[in-house]
Amino acid sequence: MSPTIYDIARVAGVSKSTVSRVLNKQTNISPEALEKVQKAIDELNYQPNKLARALTSSGFDAIMVISTRSAKTTAGNPFFSDVLHTITEKAEEEGFDVILQTSKSSEDDLQKCESKIKQKMVKGIIMLSSPADESFFPRLDSYGIPVVVIGKVEGDFQNIYSVDTDNFHGSQILTETFIQNGHRKIACLHAPLDYHVSIDRLAGYKSSLEKHQIAFNEDWVVDGGYTHESALEAACQLLSSGQPPRAVFATDSMKLLALYRAADELNLMIPEQLAVAGYTDPLLSLILTPEPGGFEIPTRQLGEQSCEVLFNRIAGKAAPRQVIVDTHLTKTRSLR
Repeated sequence: MSPTIYDIARVAGVSKSTVSRVLNKQTNISPEALEKVQKAIDELNYQPNKLARALTSSGFDAIMVISTRSAKTTAGNPFFSDVLHTITEKAEEEGFDVILQTSKSSEDDLQKCESKIKQKMVKGIIMLSSPADESFFPRLDSYGIPVVVIGKVEGDFQNIYSVDTDNFHGSQILTETFIQNGHRKIACLHAPLDYHVSIDRLAGYKSSLEKHQIAFNEDWVVDGGYTHESALEAACQLLSSGQPPRAVFATDSMKLLALYRAADELNLMIPEQLAVAGYTDPLLSLILTPEPGGFEIPTRQLGEQSCEVLFNRIAGKAAPRQVIVDTHLTKTRSLR
């Protein structure tokens, strides 16, 4: 009987998908693993092209993780590294390898996904964010493999699932907390509105102002971009304007950090002269004074729930179309 991928993996002491990456000349493999696989192929006296054909017919135990964003827009954002760490950990427990994909555009993302699906290289996909433009979902949905999106999915699809937090409601609650503390000059420093998460958080802020009959000020709603530099520039412009706000809601941890830095540069005391809160992460609570209030993004739970939905669907088990992960508001001095 002709040897298979299992023989190569057993002799090399690596997973089947690691062998496949070597045979397909992919770069996401360590030098140590590469050497082990090549040595096993030599010892078993196999031709790589014959093995590749066997692999293509049998499929791989791998999942793909895609960010749907360029590396430039995710650099320095702890959410992506934290949730990816959780996904790789859970995948390892289930015997799956992870193929991480980055790209320059949504179309590039889609073409890479389609290529790997057609080659039977992946059994499922996790997307780390949900683009507001869902135009490529129908093409991805047509292949019949499970796709789990960390974020909201508005369209009606057969094989696409959503794991998210209630960003709209959370932003409403946070803005109303400012209002309950006596603030009416409330600004919002947000991320670009290319993704559902940013749209929903801004919408929750606006809804809360409307509910309490507070006039909406366009000058106090500022796009902080994707980088630390753009966020800091936007925060400084907002706080040094002719009519600066008295409180600011930051829609992600990068914007929250930028507000603290801008306040320091402008000699503004938090919370005595400026109340600040938003979506944060554990690291900021350790390095910022006063500790920022708001919602800590549950990255681990988002990663775990995404994996649970994906692995259940790969195994042919039922899974909910949408999962909402709970968040909890932390009230600190920065909100006052």
